[in-house]
Amino acid sequence: MKNKLIALSFFLILLTSCAGVGSKGFFGTGVSVAFDPRSVGTQIDDSIMEKNLTARIILMNKKYLLSIKSQVLDGRIFLTGKVENPEEKLQLTKLAWETNGVRSVRNDIKIKEEFNFKQSANDLLITSQLRAAIILNKKIKATNYQIDTYKKKIFIYGIAINSEEKDEVLKEAKEILDVKDVIASIILVEDLRIQKD
Repeated sequence: MKNKLIALSFFLILLTSCAGVGSKGFFGTGVSVAFDPRSVGTQIDDSIMEKNLTARIILMNKKYLLSIKSQVLDGRIFLTGKVENPEEKLQLTKLAWETNGVRSVRNDIKIKEEFNFKQSANDLLITSQLRAAIILNKKIKATNYQIDTYKKKIFIYGIAINSEEKDEVLKEAKEILDVKDVIASIILVEDLRIQKD
């Protein structure tokens, strides 16, 4: 009985020590609430928009649950993932524009091709290298950025405190070996509608 109690205690400590480590914030918008320069109201609005859009995408077709990612920052919707044909991409763009409160939609959804393990491994390596470089760079708040890589093209979404931080993120991305292109959707704090006090 004593061993079971110790094992249970150890397991619970492990579970609680992992809370808050993820790169997504409390509201699921890709940045940590503590470091997010948006007001709490804007964070909640973005979270509601993102959950609403995700639910409507899944209602459209359940296969999109794993293949499509959406992120909302200050009313701007960013879509990534893969679909079977161009018509699906257009339908998802239309669905995003129909979301209440949307200011803009950036659709980086790609048309599916045959799976290539080498390509997927390279993309994962590029994403990991950039994530590590951003975390180690003291001039960048790493929790404010989400990174996706597809066919050696890096897609970066997030909020920069100032233009120097944005330039630093782009510099780090361009220094990664074997990258074909860097597509950044980085919003400056000064461009947000409502900012934290």
